[in-house]
Amino acid sequence: HVQLVESGGGSVQAGGSLTLSCTHSGNEYRAYCMGWFRQGPGKEREGVAFISPYGTTTYANAVEGRFTISRDNAKNTVYLHMNNLEPEDIAMYYCAANRDRRCVLDGVLTLESADFAYWGQGTQVTVS
Repeated sequence: HVQLVESGGGSVQAGGSLTLSCTHSGNEYRAYCMGWFRQGPGKEREGVAFISPYGTTTYANAVEGRFTISRDNAKNTVYLHMNNLEPEDIAMYYCAANRDRRCVLDGVLTLESADFAYWGQGTQVTVS
C-alpha cells in the first residue's frame, strides 16, 4: 500500500513563494505518475501540475509559468515550486499518484482525477 505525505504548506504574502513536497512510501516510485491537485474555498478540485516517470510535465493554465513540478527519484519525492503566489492560489493542495508511465503525452495529462489511486492528506496554502 502506498502512502503519500505532503509538507511545505503555509501562509505567504502575495508575490511570495512556497515549495510543497510529497514523499511516496512505495518501492516502485519511479513507475508512478505524480501530480498535485488543489481545492480552494467553495471551488471544485482541480489539477495543478503533473509529472510522468519520464519527467514530462503538464500544468494548469492558471499556474503555467509560476509553478514548477519536479521529482527526485532517489528520495521518492515530488515537489511543487510555487512562485509569484496570488490570492487565487489559496487552497488545500493534495499530492496524488498512479502507477502509469504514460500519463503525460504531448503535454497533456491522459488521466482523470479519479484515475489516481493514491492521495495525500493535503497541505494548506494561504496567500494574503
